[in-house]
Amino acid sequence: MDYIERVREQWAERLPGVDTSPAEVGARVRRVAGLLEEAMAEDLAARDLSRGELDVLTALRRAGRPLRAGEVTTMTGAPGASMTKRLARLERAGLVERTVLERDRRGVVVALTARGEELADELFPRQVEHERAAAADLSDGERAELARLLAVVLRRLDPRDY
Repeated sequence: MDYIERVREQWAERLPGVDTSPAEVGARVRRVAGLLEEAMAEDLAARDLSRGELDVLTALRRAGRPLRAGEVTTMTGAPGASMTKRLARLERAGLVERTVLERDRRGVVVALTARGEELADELFPRQVEHERAAAADLSDGERAELARLLAVVLRRLDPRDY
């Protein structure tokens, strides 16, 4: 019996009329996400980065080109105020450069520095390795099916993504 099953049993005792079966998915997804975040925490702390800042670096690296600040916000799903703080911190750390567009003084373009690119290239594979280790007991087919099923759930929750 795992943690989620124990929690469901406890709720069944307290609120027997409530069907807690959806928690088998939601609670496990949250727990897996939290444990994966914990696994990356040491890597991020060693480089004085937050998860949100890593998301900015990897979004810029994936794009392969400088992006408007608004594009970075859209790609990461972060609130605008959070993005402003993240970009300022990453700029102070020498990981990104922000420039104001000449033709539109309001537009800001963000680019990775060489150091920012190196850091993204170092940390992203570590993240993937943590995710690989988490799913190590699944066959390739099981992992693909789990990914497919989670995509169905995600489309329902976040239709703008698809």
